[in-house]
Order: sequence, then C-alpha cells, then structure tokens
Amino acid sequence: MRVTSYRVGGHLLQVRYLSEEQPDEVLLPSFEPFRLQESEEEEVPLLTLTVDNGYRCEEEKDEIGQFDETGNNYGVYQLPDEGYFIEISNPERTLCGVLRADRTFSHCTAALVADALRDRAFALNNALMMAYAFAAADKDTVLLHASVIRKDGRGYLMTAPSGTGKSTHTFLWYKNIPGCDLMNDDNPVVRIVDGQPVIYGTPWSGKTPCYRNIEAPVGALVRIQQRPKNEIRRMAPVEALVELLPASSNMKWDKRIYLHVCDTLAAIISRVPVYELGCLPDADAAWLCYNTVKDGK
Repeated sequence: MRVTSYRVGGHLLQVRYLSEEQPDEVLLPSFEPFRLQESEEEEVPLLTLTVDNGYRCEEEKDEIGQFDETGNNYGVYQLPDEGYFIEISNPERTLCGVLRADRTFSHCTAALVADALRDRAFALNNALMMAYAFAAADKDTVLLHASVIRKDGRGYLMTAPSGTGKSTHTFLWYKNIPGCDLMNDDNPVVRIVDGQPVIYGTPWSGKTPCYRNIEAPVGALVRIQQRPKNEIRRMAPVEALVELLPASSNMKWDKRIYLHVCDTLAAIISRVPVYELGCLPDADAAWLCYNTVKDGK
C-alpha cells in the first residue's frame, strides 16, 4: 500500500492507495508543494482517504440531492450510519468517481471509476477538497470561494459568485499596487489560530495554477459587485455573515457541520472587517479598495 501525506492549512491529510494508480505527482500535481516527508508525520491526521477502485456502495442510501458547483455535479446520499456517499461528475456529466465518508469525514474511501486519467485526477482532487472542508469544519477552519492577494504581509480575500470579477480585481491589485502577490485564486483556507484569522494557500485554485504553501494573517474580506462606479463601504456583522455563508464550503443538511462553519465565519467577522465593493474593472477600483482596507476604515 502506498501512503502519501500532505499538510494543508496546518492540518495533516493522508492518501492511501489500495489500488494500482498513477504516481502522486501525476494524479495530484497541485498537491506537490504540500507533500510531507515520512519523518514529519507525527499527529493523528485530520482525514485519511483510501483509494480503493474496487469499492462499490452496497448499503441502502437516501438521496439528499444533486448539486451543481462551478459546472460540476455532485450526487449526495445519506447512509444508515449517518455517513455519506457522494458521486462526483465532471461538467460533461461523466461519472468520474465516488466518495464514501463517515459522518465526520475523517475516514473516507474513494473509487476512481473514469477511464481517462484527467477524470480520475479530477475525482480524487474533488473528493479530497470536500472531505477536507467537512472534516475541518469543527477545527475553526473554513474553505472559502475567494481570490486572495497579499500585501504588506496580510492576505485580503475577494469573494463573489463565479464570473463576477474577483480574480479580475486581485489582478488589478497585482498589476497596479507595488508589492502584491497572489496567494490563491479560488479556494483558500481560513483558520482561527491563537484567536486570530489566518489565510492559507491550498491545492485548490480553480483555473489559475496558484498552489502555494504559504500563510498570512487576514487583513480584510471584500464582497465584489459589478457597478457603474467605484464605491466601498464596511458591512455590519450580520450582513457580512449572510454574504459570506454562500462563499463557504458547507452542508446545510448536516446541522453539525453547518453550525461549525457558521461559528467560524462569525469568529472571522468579529476579528477582521468585511467590506462591500461596487466597482468597475479598473485601477481606480483597486486603489480605492486598498486604501480603505489597509487602514480598516
């Protein structure tokens, strides 16, 4: 059995291969910056995912629903032991793999069922992302749909629905404001560490290959909206929570996970400011945002 360990957002993940598969650097290339040496494995993993391509779900299962996210489809089912069975399909609706998880997502089994290597890698990557988000929910950790730019040692998260312009806005920071670098462009981890929110790069960065094993304290969160002029305002805590909940990886039908995510978001909002930015895709918008958030106005 091949075992590979990774550390993402400060948490240890283990992938165990019972089935013959491609090398890790081929199957999970975005995880390479997060790979650990065996000598670094000390604590109990946040989650262990076993790749067993012979696995088939023979348990009775109740369908919770079919969910689409960024073009991908996930069929989610509840199992008798309160665990989950999840079917993972690509944008072409090809079934690429399945995930079986216990109720805490700390022990998981994945079967990669597609023929194409690209689809097998897609299934394993998505299985790990879901398992991580839900296993870490009770560890003051949340996976957010956001683009993150770093400036003066702090990470600034830009959230918005896909296609609204969060990546465009972080690029405008990078292009126009000296000293900026991109931490992640789609799914960073935010974790409360010693009472303060910290942002981490992850193996999941959407269409932008930005897989950086780095971290920074959170400077602010900004909700992006397209508007005919540039304007920014600080949001009230309740308003910020309502806006950030849809940006989090969550399971509304699982009360335990849902409440933990809500608690973590509330802790983040209580410690760092959240803004609404209505903007054009121009340099003035980047400077307006930066000059406001850097001072916490």
